[in-house]
Amino acid sequence: MTLKTWIAALLLSAPTTLAAHEFWIEPDAYQVAPGGNLTGKLRVGEEFEGSEQSYLPRNFRRFDMLCNGRMAKVPGRAGDRPALAVKAPGNEGLCVAIHVTQNFSLTYDEWQRFLNFVEHKDFASAVAEHKARGLPEVDFKEAYSRHAKSLIAVGAGQGSDSAIGLETEIVAEANPYTDNVAGGMPIRVLYKGKPRANAQVELFAKAPNGSVKVSLHRTDGSGRVRLPVRAGYSYLADAVVLRPIEPQKAGDPVWETLWAALTFAVPG
Repeated sequence: MTLKTWIAALLLSAPTTLAAHEFWIEPDAYQVAPGGNLTGKLRVGEEFEGSEQSYLPRNFRRFDMLCNGRMAKVPGRAGDRPALAVKAPGNEGLCVAIHVTQNFSLTYDEWQRFLNFVEHKDFASAVAEHKARGLPEVDFKEAYSRHAKSLIAVGAGQGSDSAIGLETEIVAEANPYTDNVAGGMPIRVLYKGKPRANAQVELFAKAPNGSVKVSLHRTDGSGRVRLPVRAGYSYLADAVVLRPIEPQKAGDPVWETLWAALTFAVPG
């Protein structure tokens, strides 16, 4: 391996340092046969396009697969790609892939970057709160972690998603592989196990030709929203929590973001 190739591989395997980038699990196939190969990529990027991340235990707190009520760790070796590569259960049912990263941090070296981020993710009060706390406009840190799920059908894919206790998560309240979702895909956004009312949900819809459209939605008082979906498309739903944290020493993060993501497809 040349030095240039090694550096490129290292950069791709490192956690992202860009504040407004999504993280998601992208199965190679959202529907697989019982006993077949169930594989998928961890991705970081924007608008449902991004770089592939390797299986790196130092970068995650949990990486599990829940199938037919049985939770099991996703096995792998450091550096494996795709990061998700397991044998599907022999029985049909809905599998939920789960990935929670470690806590990472980034530094805002430009005030405009923070302004752009809080506007994009709809945190209207964050700027005033930042100033009220007497925080600097440059060289301040944000901690962040990613909480991703993906729905994968084994065979017909019967079953349902449920809350699994992530600090923040998106729960599918219908099964897109077995239920009629022509009227929309119902989801619920949770934070510490409780509904997130009036939360922005960003939806990325990927058409069969690979083009992506983005739309914004908002949860109701019970944390629920019905997302518009179409047969033959795959989807990434994303919701972000922003919360202040008090630094214990100089240079510690002053904000923290928790990113919830859910990927699924609607059969054509």
